[in-house]
Amino acid sequence: MADHGGGGGCCPPMDLFRSEPMHLVQIIIPIESAHLTASYLGDIGLIQFKDLNAEKSPFQRTYAGQIKRCGEMARKLRYFKDQMSKAGLTPTPKTEAQGDINLDDLEVKLGDLEAELIEVNANSEKLQRGYNELVEYKLVLQKAGEFFRTAESSVVAQQREVSSDQTPEESLETPLLTDQDSKTEQGKQVKLGVLAGLVAKGKSMAFERILFRATRGNVFLRQSTVEEAVVDPSSGEKVEKNVFLVFYSGERAKSKVLKICEAFGANRYPFVEDLSKQEQTITEVSGRTSELKRTIDAGLLHRGNLLQTIGEQYERWNLLVRKEKSIYHTLNMLSIDVTKKCLVAEGWSPIYATEQIQDALARATIDSNSQVGAIFRILHTKELPPTFFRTNKFTESFQTIVDAYGVAKYQEANPGVYTVVTFPFLFAVMFGDWGHGICILLAALFLIFKEKKYSTQKLGDIMEMTFGGRYVILLMSLFSIYTGLIYNEFFSVPFELFSPSAYVCRDTSCSEATTIGLIKGRDTYPFGVDPAWHGSRSELPFLNSLKMKMSILIGVAQMNLGIIMSFFNALYFKNPVNIWFQFIPQMIFLNGLFGYLSFLIILKWCIGSKADLYHIMIYMFLSPTDDLGENQLFANQKTVQLVLLLLSLVAVPWMLLPKPFILKAQYNRTHQGESYTPLEGEDQSLQVESNHDSHEEFEFSEVFVHQLIHTIEFVLGAVSNTASYLRLWALSLAHSELSTVFYEKVLLLAWGYNNVIILGIGILVFIFATVGVLLVMETLSAFLHALRLHWVEFQNKFYEGDGYKFHPFSFMLLGDEDE
Repeated sequence: MADHGGGGGCCPPMDLFRSEPMHLVQIIIPIESAHLTASYLGDIGLIQFKDLNAEKSPFQRTYAGQIKRCGEMARKLRYFKDQMSKAGLTPTPKTEAQGDINLDDLEVKLGDLEAELIEVNANSEKLQRGYNELVEYKLVLQKAGEFFRTAESSVVAQQREVSSDQTPEESLETPLLTDQDSKTEQGKQVKLGVLAGLVAKGKSMAFERILFRATRGNVFLRQSTVEEAVVDPSSGEKVEKNVFLVFYSGERAKSKVLKICEAFGANRYPFVEDLSKQEQTITEVSGRTSELKRTIDAGLLHRGNLLQTIGEQYERWNLLVRKEKSIYHTLNMLSIDVTKKCLVAEGWSPIYATEQIQDALARATIDSNSQVGAIFRILHTKELPPTFFRTNKFTESFQTIVDAYGVAKYQEANPGVYTVVTFPFLFAVMFGDWGHGICILLAALFLIFKEKKYSTQKLGDIMEMTFGGRYVILLMSLFSIYTGLIYNEFFSVPFELFSPSAYVCRDTSCSEATTIGLIKGRDTYPFGVDPAWHGSRSELPFLNSLKMKMSILIGVAQMNLGIIMSFFNALYFKNPVNIWFQFIPQMIFLNGLFGYLSFLIILKWCIGSKADLYHIMIYMFLSPTDDLGENQLFANQKTVQLVLLLLSLVAVPWMLLPKPFILKAQYNRTHQGESYTPLEGEDQSLQVESNHDSHEEFEFSEVFVHQLIHTIEFVLGAVSNTASYLRLWALSLAHSELSTVFYEKVLLLAWGYNNVIILGIGILVFIFATVGVLLVMETLSAFLHALRLHWVEFQNKFYEGDGYKFHPFSFMLLGDEDE
């Protein structure tokens, strides 16, 4: 959530440890200043209104008509935006307001603009359809004319051939039939009709077959392909078409051809066989086409100017309509007084915002010329307030990680404070390589550098999620560089960064380095793992031991932090039962076993003992009284282990038994002799709603079973959660080994061939493998494992997470919502 009111002197410094103190307020607003009051409260965005008309449907509420008006205006604006996107225009960014515009005036203006735009579109569509038909008509005339000219030239050629074979007394003008024969044949002469048009190229073969079958071959069809796709007048889409000519005989054949043309969506056009008339028609059509083109261009220019005018004001109008709609939605949540002269509002607000709200109410009264001011008062209730953390762009992403598990209960300790450090640190423990860390750092810095640009753009789901967590990625990369320096790994290659290695060869030829090993010849390497360990036969046993023990130490420390947080929660909510019968036994149980193990790990590192910690912990349970022998690390160790074991055993019934009985005694003492419900006067309706929890029956069996489950969960969880932290060791080892494999088996192997082409391929494979596997998949894997460690192993020690977020009525949030 954005930082609300962060700059004013009335606001306390940002505090993430506990949510902002809230109170329930009641505002009685005169009806004449209600709209302006809601507008000013939306500007400051620090009050979450309660719906006092929940039993009413949206259509029964006071301002349903105004919301309907705003919805209609929003529809018109969406129509304008759709038209602008089709025209390739984008609304200009919000500029300084050129004078306030009234909602009534805007409604009229939008109606006029919509009517004008619809009329322009209709005329443009009609003209475009006519233009497309003329273009098709011209194509039909040209293609069909070519057919007739070809036919005429072929007839002339045939006649010339015939004339050359004729006797001298015969000529072309000599009739083939005598007058008598002609008279007898006149009754048998057939007049052929012709239909011309265009049909889709994909349908032409089917069109020809259907014509042949329907007329039993009694038609003559000629088709010619149009070289370029033409715009179909009906659909407005570009389609590849063929020009066709159908010669038929008789009305029945004509009706069949017409029906087939209609079924195939073929466009028919009038056609004359006279070649001179065809040329004349083509000339006429060309003139009409050019005239229509000029008219269409003028219409498009007018439409573009109209849309440009709308685009200049679109953002302003859209913001006004959305504001008005949200104001009326809010006013519909208020209850109207029986006198219908004022509205009653109830809502949650931070305590620090009281002065700002009162200032806004006073300004609304003055600006609306109301004779009566709004009444502001604080209501006392036991209802749980919403949770509100004031975050900035840096802490917001870490708070989002916590909220994804569950929103903190009002005023409970917020793990987000510690997540800022612990989350990237645990990630880095699993991702320790300062070369890979630098790569992620560059990506994070790029996102931060492009922050202003990307924050105003609509990004894809994955990119938006990555951009939202840019500061998390930044810290993850910095911690990865730090742990990479500790592990001394740069793309799995060790470097002597801080001093030469402390180990030297036993002889000048280093022949025994891989068998017997090295000897210490200099001072200890000052920071991180000595580079001599990498590549030695002891590398894996040494690093495994180091990382496994380090994982246990980190896990026990973080689980202890979680239990300590439960102490501060109990202290804050004045719950001594949870301190004495939850916090203390949990600390004893966890540290009696795994805290002791952590102590032994550190002690063994300090004194350099060869004691077997596995043996010590196992026989601490199996044979606590046996002598430790060579596994003894300090004096009286056996006695200390016996005491810790007994305390851990005592801690289990300490957690389980007393708390349910104490809660039952408290309930009986609180409700002893209570046989009536006290009246609370003017706040009775509020108290009846909010005090229902205090009159619930106390079910001892339910409480006891809940405590039993909680105890078993903690006891088993202490073991499983500690083991769960070993994922830090496992993923760190996997990351290191994968990095080594890519370096040695890809890059060094390609280098060994002494071939430029193979080396180039090897480098490409190494880059793609590093980016795809180590920088993407391994990053996601380590992120998810760090997320699990926080949600389960850390937060389940103290975090209830059953609250609900503070959602204030704010115009700042309108930009995040789509209509």
